Formats: sequence, C-alpha cells, structure tokens
Amino acid sequence: MERQSVLKVFSRYAPLVAWLVFISLASSDSFSAANTSRVIGPLVLWLFPNTTPHQLETIHLVVRKLAHFTEYAVLGILAARTFSTSPGPTIRRRWFWISLGIVVAYALVDEYHQSFVPSRTASIFDSFIDMTGGLVALGIINWRYRRNRSSN
Repeated sequence: MERQSVLKVFSRYAPLVAWLVFISLASSDSFSAANTSRVIGPLVLWLFPNTTPHQLETIHLVVRKLAHFTEYAVLGILAARTFSTSPGPTIRRRWFWISLGIVVAYALVDEYHQSFVPSRTASIFDSFIDMTGGLVALGIINWRYRRNRSSN
C-alpha cells in the first residue's frame, strides 16, 4: 500500500518537476536567440523563400515570445494537474492559487537566472509573457472545472 502511494505522489509531481527542469535548461545558452535563429531562420526561408531579413527578424522574435507563452501555459497545466488532484483537501481547494504562485515565482526566477547567462538577457517583459501564458491556461482550466461542476 505504501509503495502504491509513493508511486501516486511520484506520478503526480514528476511531470511538473521535469517541466521546471526543462524551463531551466531552456534558459541556458543553448536556447539563446543566436542559437534558435540557426533553426528558425532556415526553416522560415525554406517555407517562405522571399522573406526579407526584417521579416525574418520579426518572425524569430514572435516565435520566441510564443515559446515563452507556451512553455508557461504548459507549466500552468502541469501545476493544475498536480495540485487539483492532491489528496490534501486544502491543497486541492487552493490548486488555482498554488499553481499561479508557482508560475509567477518561476517566471521571475527564470529571468533572474538568465541575467547570469552571458548570451541571454533578462527581461521583465518576458516574465509578464510567461505569467500570462500560465494564467491563461489556469483560467481556462478553472473555467472548465467550474462549468463542469455547475452542470452536475
């Protein structure tokens, strides 16, 4: 019985922890603008050969900002999954606020971490994009949860 509960806890928390590790890795030099442009640029030019350098720069910026939004939306989803299924009633009731707290805290810590990576720049603007991604995902989950509860 105890082994089963350890497995349940692991299966609930492991995806969240793994995603937090991924976000930290994505804040390294490997995912700097210079490195992502080596992938995004050729792909865009292959799909749209007449793209101007200015358009390419704009597309690269938009893709990077969408990546910020998306990675934190996934964080919000995984945090909601983790805390809304908690066996602890207090955590389960407050899953939204706990999840949002993790999204906000990690968005700020992530940008702070980037301030120490020479090829990266820290930006509060990026933190706001991150937080927005997490908040949108959590808002949709909360809306669906409330809608399903009211229809039952």
